[in-house]
Amino acid sequence: MKTVKKLLALTLALVMVLSLGAVAFADEEASTKADPTEGIEPAEPNGEKLVVWTLADDLVDFGARYQAVTGTEMEVVVIAPEDYPTKVQTALVGGEKEPDIIVGEPQMLGDMFSYGAFADLDALGAEDYADQIVDYVWEVGKDSDGVQRAISFQITPAGLFYRRDIAETVFGTSDPDEIGKLFADYPTILDTAQKLKDAGYRIFSSDSEINYFSGDEAWVVDGKLNLSQARLDYMDLVVALYQGDLTAYANQWSTPWYQAMSGPVPILTADIQNYADDSVNVWASADEFAEATEGLQQAEVFAFGLPSWGVLTMRDNVGETSGKWGVCAGPAYGFGGGTFIGISELSEKKELAWDFVKFCTLNEDTAEWWITFSEGDTVSLKSVMEAHKDDENPVYGNQKMNALWLELAEGIDYSKVTQYDKIIGDAWGAAISAVKTGVSTKEEAIEEFYDTVAYTYPEIEIER
Repeated sequence: MKTVKKLLALTLALVMVLSLGAVAFADEEASTKADPTEGIEPAEPNGEKLVVWTLADDLVDFGARYQAVTGTEMEVVVIAPEDYPTKVQTALVGGEKEPDIIVGEPQMLGDMFSYGAFADLDALGAEDYADQIVDYVWEVGKDSDGVQRAISFQITPAGLFYRRDIAETVFGTSDPDEIGKLFADYPTILDTAQKLKDAGYRIFSSDSEINYFSGDEAWVVDGKLNLSQARLDYMDLVVALYQGDLTAYANQWSTPWYQAMSGPVPILTADIQNYADDSVNVWASADEFAEATEGLQQAEVFAFGLPSWGVLTMRDNVGETSGKWGVCAGPAYGFGGGTFIGISELSEKKELAWDFVKFCTLNEDTAEWWITFSEGDTVSLKSVMEAHKDDENPVYGNQKMNALWLELAEGIDYSKVTQYDKIIGDAWGAAISAVKTGVSTKEEAIEEFYDTVAYTYPEIEIER
């Protein structure tokens, strides 16, 4: 029975996080958001059509707006992330001329570049725009030979979203620069966590809130595995947070995780978080979760670690705490996600597809529209971000969010990102989980980590 419940919980988690569907604007399917064509007199159909395969709903809105502006028919298909790379590769192997537009998240791009999914954008003139996009975003879209293959319309640096009212109560200030000092390094974070617990709060919903700040160094340097001291210190921090009962044990994206944004949540147990105890289903509805946790001690959560798109997640879930939030820098530079847009190598409409890529990423009017339409998301076009760096966000105490995101984006060094990061990072996460839950000693977990890397990447030199 426990196994069935665990599988159900994990299935519900996937349903909550991922989506699968299709939208065809020619059939006038409605967007789930406000009308992205508002204020535009729709252009007459021009007889052209583009097919877009994407991972998230953002390009649904971009596609609708492009169709309205240009008259080009747009068919946008949204595919679940776990299915997306295989579908694209299968289409290429099968010689399919559609889709015309494809996308990738940063962790997908290396593999997609290697099997030739994305067309050469430099051949279409992309290199002329290099200085217009935030540097790290431009670098993410290059293949190993330095050829531009994709561009993102947004920047996604990571920050710590914190409760200003709790900060004033516990630390006597809510100033982002001062609160940033409480997250300056891993030992300081642990000290901050203990002070918050002593005051009746929890620093994070779970220890996953700092995974975007897990070490600002490359995993592989000159062909050698780089298990740096910073990575080891990060392991120690996560273990201490978990074993010291310093978080609310509310898994990211679960029902209590969202609830913690708007007020008190039950303090769960480590066993509930890792599914060893199935008495509470953290993926249940809010009412079911409340019933299952009735009588448990409750506390308010201080901070959430998220990329800049977390502004939208928080906006939709903070409820009565709106206006009580701030954002500060974390202990390391990090970023997460981002939709990188390119052209399928087999598309027969590359010039038209390039016009759409430019519309999404390099058009100032589009960028201005997106900042307003998204109600807080960023763009990667430097001119527009600079123009909006003094915008104040009322959910965050009128903080100038864009100025902070630009500053944090400047600190991202994409040269530290390698094609090995996803698998090695997952293996390191498994090692940390084994230590914090008591399955392995630190030494045993590190040896298992080395074995995993050696088996997966025999070409990497490992000094044990």
